[in-house]
Amino acid sequence: MRAHYLQHVPFEGLGSIESWLQDAGYEISSTQFFNSGVIPSINDFDLLIVMGGPMSVNDEAEYPWLIDEKKFIKETVEAGKSVLGICLGAQLIANSMGGEVFSNVEKEIGWFPVEAVESECSSVFRFPEKTEVFHWHGETFSLPKGAVRIAKSKGCKNQAFQIGSNVIGLQFHLETTPASAQAIVENCRNELVEGKYIQSEATILSASESRYSSINRLMGSILKHLHSSNG
Repeated sequence: MRAHYLQHVPFEGLGSIESWLQDAGYEISSTQFFNSGVIPSINDFDLLIVMGGPMSVNDEAEYPWLIDEKKFIKETVEAGKSVLGICLGAQLIANSMGGEVFSNVEKEIGWFPVEAVESECSSVFRFPEKTEVFHWHGETFSLPKGAVRIAKSKGCKNQAFQIGSNVIGLQFHLETTPASAQAIVENCRNELVEGKYIQSEATILSASESRYSSINRLMGSILKHLHSSNG
């Protein structure tokens, strides 16, 4: 099996996803848009992972590669490949499939809970009833046609969605490790302003090892779900 990931900034990499993929026997490749990366052929991978970043999907004038990236994501989804989007990545999936991306009423930065949304569809991933996860976003999205909402929070209605059995978008970060949390704080600390759902740098970085282990295990469950949908 082959996994390819799309990376938008140096400080938002795979995190805990990398070790899961390695343990599962995946070959890993990447496109780094900040290094003028090349988009692969759809035949070159089985699983596509779209990472986060501080830019907006609407910033095509400033980041013209977004145009080709969204086209590529749409083609990948339509080809029936398994796709995982994280934060910006989820917004890119939503936008490429016809949804809109816009400012959320509240920014969410830090450790806050999300809640599962019940679904009658047997193929959707089942989140825990309530679990605390790591957030860093100011935008949200409308669900594209055919998408099922699978997680929500008080601060943001659409926290996660699924298209079919093999495409999942997460507004939040389950791949975060202590090192990647430190990296995003160092690169984006200007966003840590007063807000209802914005924690201080000290609060964010004081998270226990068990908190990271919990979200990393949940990420592993999602990756296992997508791996299974690949057959």
